[in-house]
Amino acid sequence: MRYLDHNASTPLDPRVRDVVISVLGDDRLQANPSSVHGPGQQARAVIERARRLVAAAVGAAPLELTFTAGGSEADNLAILGAARALRATGRPAGLLTTAIEHPAVLGCARALEREGHAWVRLGVDGRGRVDAGELAMLLRAHPEIGLVSLAAANHELGNAYDIAALVRVVRESAPRALVHSDAVQAFGKIPVDLHAWDLDLMSLSAHKVHGPKGVGALLHRRGLALAPVLFGGPQERGRRPGSEAVALIAGFGAAAELAASEREIRQLHTRALVDRLRVGLAALPGVTIHGDRERCTGTTVNAGFAGCDGLLLLINLDLAGFAVSAGAACASGSNEPSPVLLALGLTPAAARSALRISVGKDTAMDDVEALLAALPELLTRVRGAALAADWRALEVS
Repeated sequence: MRYLDHNASTPLDPRVRDVVISVLGDDRLQANPSSVHGPGQQARAVIERARRLVAAAVGAAPLELTFTAGGSEADNLAILGAARALRATGRPAGLLTTAIEHPAVLGCARALEREGHAWVRLGVDGRGRVDAGELAMLLRAHPEIGLVSLAAANHELGNAYDIAALVRVVRESAPRALVHSDAVQAFGKIPVDLHAWDLDLMSLSAHKVHGPKGVGALLHRRGLALAPVLFGGPQERGRRPGSEAVALIAGFGAAAELAASEREIRQLHTRALVDRLRVGLAALPGVTIHGDRERCTGTTVNAGFAGCDGLLLLINLDLAGFAVSAGAACASGSNEPSPVLLALGLTPAAARSALRISVGKDTAMDDVEALLAALPELLTRVRGAALAADWRALEVS
């Protein structure tokens, strides 16, 4: 199988796997890291080393990092935790997001809306770009906004955003508002830095940088108040209860260190692959590339295939030995059009025709060439099936 779905998850780096296995296989590290005895403190030392590694990779201090079970939980703790802490002090707790945020962020926005807080949506243009002037206008028009959440990179389009510049707009237009960035799709692909970006909160996930699944992190400016969204224990300084997954956290530390040290060489490699993909796809009839080509992570191509059902094309590619992702939310078996692509102004039919192809450090140019070679025949087959279905529908009617 040629794996071209790195935005969904990256393969575990063998060097990271060795770290995870070494922790799992060390009897001295199986104690609860909250225990005060020697074995517990040895496990605690593994966690704290990983905390230093992850924090350093994004320009933060170890005390500014809380480990979570993944990026979605980090988003929840950032948005719900910050908004509820703001509310407790009587400050505005409304939320502003773009229309194309990750479902974890949009789910938090809907939760806050149910709690009676404002949710202001910032639109994007046809390439998924944010207008800083519109951001400033919305912030000034809505004094109820106390929290802004802007992704550093989009999960479907591969767009990368100038977060530092957007944060400056927030600071000028709504000085008391907190700013969060979901950097899950950005980390390891572009430079990511909590303080250089002047962020209050930032979310990460290990399995998007060749680390293990089931562990992520929330970075938070020192002294920032967060209301817990989970309850049960004092772990992670009261921000996230539950016994820490020592081996997974150790793997995250190793993956973060590698992502930071190898980012530039990985980026050169993936950009060459994406450039070839764009050229090859553009040469095929009825193909449209979505997103911002100039400001991007250099790992992702979102393409619409006119006359195709994206899910059916995905299945045909899978049978041909290629793993890609559809623009629609096919993880749940749904063929609903992608909200991200609809926000760009695409019709539902055009949005359903899209595929997301995402590459990584281990993707070979041969994988890209093989995909481009296979697509013409597969597109003919899928378009033919769609045409036949249309004729059957006409006959029935």
